Amino acid sequence: MAAAKNWRMRLAHAIHVDAASRPETQAILSVDEMYARRVIELAMRIAEALIAVGAAANEVALTVTRVTAALGIRPVHVDITFNAIAVSYHGGESDLPFTLIRVVRAPVPDHAKLQELQALVVEIESGLALDEARIRFHTIRRTPFRYRPAVIVIAQGLLAAGVCLLYGASWLTTLVALLAACGAALAQRWMARMHVPFFFSQAAGALVVTAFAAAANALRANGVPAFEDASPGIIVAAGIVLMLAGMSVVAAAQDAIDGFALTAGGRILDLALLTLGVVIGIVGGVSLAQRLGVGIPLSTDPPTLGPVAMQIAGVVLIAVTVAVWNGAAGRTILVSALLGSIAWGGFSAAVAGGIGVPLASAVGALIASFIGTLVAHRLHVPSIAVTTAAIVPMVPGSVVYRGLLGIVEAEDDATGLILGFADLFQAGAIGLALASGASLGLFLGAPVRDTLQSVVRRRGRIR
Repeated sequence: MAAAKNWRMRLAHAIHVDAASRPETQAILSVDEMYARRVIELAMRIAEALIAVGAAANEVALTVTRVTAALGIRPVHVDITFNAIAVSYHGGESDLPFTLIRVVRAPVPDHAKLQELQALVVEIESGLALDEARIRFHTIRRTPFRYRPAVIVIAQGLLAAGVCLLYGASWLTTLVALLAACGAALAQRWMARMHVPFFFSQAAGALVVTAFAAAANALRANGVPAFEDASPGIIVAAGIVLMLAGMSVVAAAQDAIDGFALTAGGRILDLALLTLGVVIGIVGGVSLAQRLGVGIPLSTDPPTLGPVAMQIAGVVLIAVTVAVWNGAAGRTILVSALLGSIAWGGFSAAVAGGIGVPLASAVGALIASFIGTLVAHRLHVPSIAVTTAAIVPMVPGSVVYRGLLGIVEAEDDATGLILGFADLFQAGAIGLALASGASLGLFLGAPVRDTLQSVVRRRGRIR
């Protein structure tokens, strides 16, 4: 009888939840409302700064909860959309809940400031007092961008030169691409000072690049000796990579994967509009060049890559210039160059294996993101900064150029239109592959990094 009763109790325990196992109710400590508001205001200001310099929404939400919890305010509810942050707090049944909302400025990547903000959050969790944390934050917020505008313009020009090195272009093609990129950068800066929407700035920059390419083609067609080996297609492709390099593709994909649908939707729409601006600028420039009789020749074959040494030099130059463009510090620049080489090696090996360019791009981005996640915390560099710089060499500039030029020259030819749109679809597939590979690398690398850190801490305690 006892055995049967025992068996029934075990069976009931295996099926039903024991009410006695519920967690105990803990008393909620009373917190001064003014102190809570000051803590939440600091957390929101840090969150706003993180979004403004290019951090993903999930990282920002976790930062808010980390800062408030470290300063004794919990629990809080965080809601992030594309252009606003809302934080709600309810101290207890006798306290009135309150919600603070802050509008986010337009994002301007600044990875050096991102690194300082992440370090501030770690210090707050280590016991930094609220008043000292507020002073530190305001000091970081007032820190100017690391590089002067002239340095950024030169870096953008060198990025285009790196693309030319990647394809083994001649020195003259590389020089024209550098001048075209600098011209596009100056045009965009002038339009920014005039408060022109960035959509039109993208179109204007692409138009400037196409004008340089058309001029180089006209000199080549007229038999100018120095321009015999000029490659207008590579000049335009380098300009496209320049126009697309500043977009937060990785952050948009990461937001979509993390479940921040509104933020991801806003960023993806923003990316689509900026890409459309590039398309309009290039199509308009090519059409105008054709009407002037200096049309750019169409090549249905993709440009061949240069020798391995030139490829590595081009990849390193692109990664370094992107890191400088985003305001990264010296250590971040070095890590970006190394990861860019590793990512390109993985991409090249995957292409040689015959798996296709889109999937190979995902492999390269995955390798860069995974390794970047592992080393970022150890080397005190932002993982999204080094990942972004490492994947830019794989941006499909030449594919976009071939697709757009094919559509312009097709006119009423259905076959030409289909081929042009097929190239654009391939470029879109490569872009999605880069974003998903980078996001997957962050997702897979985070638990491995945490495991390695816990092992290191345990060994340190044993010693």
